[in-house]
Amino acid sequence: MESTSNKNEPEDFHKNLVFIPGDIAWTLVCSALVWLMVPGVGFFYSGLARSKSALSLVSLCCWSIAVVSIQWFLFGYSLAFCKNGSAFIGSFNNAFLINVGNGQNPSNDKIPEILFCIYQCMIAGITPALVVGATAERGRFLPVLVFMFLWTTLVYDPIAHWTWNYQGWSRQLGVLDFAGGTPVHVASGAAALVYAYMLGEREGSPAEYKAHNIVQVVLGTSLIWFGWFGFNGGSAQGANARAAIVLVVTNLSASIGGIVWALLDYRKERKISVLSFCFGAVTGLVIVTPASGYIHPYGGLVFGIIGTIICRYAIHLKHAFGYDDALDVVAVHGIGGIVGTLLTGIFASKEIAGMDGFTVVEGGWLDSNWKQIGLQAAAVAAASVWSLVITYIILFLMNKIPTLWLRVDEGTEKMGIDKIEIGESAYQELKSTGP
Repeated sequence: MESTSNKNEPEDFHKNLVFIPGDIAWTLVCSALVWLMVPGVGFFYSGLARSKSALSLVSLCCWSIAVVSIQWFLFGYSLAFCKNGSAFIGSFNNAFLINVGNGQNPSNDKIPEILFCIYQCMIAGITPALVVGATAERGRFLPVLVFMFLWTTLVYDPIAHWTWNYQGWSRQLGVLDFAGGTPVHVASGAAALVYAYMLGEREGSPAEYKAHNIVQVVLGTSLIWFGWFGFNGGSAQGANARAAIVLVVTNLSASIGGIVWALLDYRKERKISVLSFCFGAVTGLVIVTPASGYIHPYGGLVFGIIGTIICRYAIHLKHAFGYDDALDVVAVHGIGGIVGTLLTGIFASKEIAGMDGFTVVEGGWLDSNWKQIGLQAAAVAAASVWSLVITYIILFLMNKIPTLWLRVDEGTEKMGIDKIEIGESAYQELKSTGP
């Protein structure tokens, strides 16, 4: 998703643009595929939770894309991708999408800016939905919605700006992040950690925290995997050979990730767990995201194997540090994003990056660019600290407002968020009529 346009274009540059229909069609399709991931995440989370709060998780994920779409129209796109911002954040020049239309796209001048805008909107929209997993079964519904709007504005937009906008400090330094390792996964994982700490543990014993519908988890995994071809592939901003490589490494990393996680759990349980495969597949997708447009096909296997092993055992961090990350957002997205971003500094290839015909990078360690791993580490540290600190401030202040306290009361938690806060249930109770 890196910007490759000239920083000193003449003002009438857009008048001479020639858009390529194939690139437009590809990015349109990828935008729709990313949207499909939203209910995918909802089904994945819903199946993992207990039935009494299953519907709220699906609903919150759908609300995420709605809330962020409005925010993106109002000023989110402008803060992240306007052409006259600072090294840290954009301006309000493109608020209400003013002057965002048929002009120059800040990433690829072969597709119109309005298309780039809606694609990026889908990426932004799914990111707060990832954090929802940390609120499962005890986070109040309304505060989560308010949090989505504030967090996107104060956390996601700045990190997206400095990562992908050619004016951003991270972009200027040469940090490589193809499709969202830091703005999406590291940032959401850090936010989930803070939210889980602020909410505290769920009611009941850990033995009760079991997935209520594994078929839903499989359905969610399938939609996520399918949609991720657009999530990563769309960042190529065109129908080209680089986009094809992106699909190959994305699929390989997910495939080996599912296999590795399942085998790790088989060694312990002697069962071929469906849940283990699903967790591994999603982890493989997360790991390869920042590198998907920079690595050779074998890299998909390397990322999937290394990253999945690390994330599998990172799940135990919640027990060691005492936070109730209900659906393991921190281990999968937070740790996964960190590992993937760091590995990009080793395996990034300037040859693969150049397969789109216009991207030029120095590559990673394997291309003798020894400083790249340091740049990647700096980006990870900056995104982690920013998300941790700002998320804490947002939630701390919200929790002081009477109508926005974060956690449901004990009675609501026992009855279930679906029944009390939504007034609807994922499943209807059937009453026996007797013999």
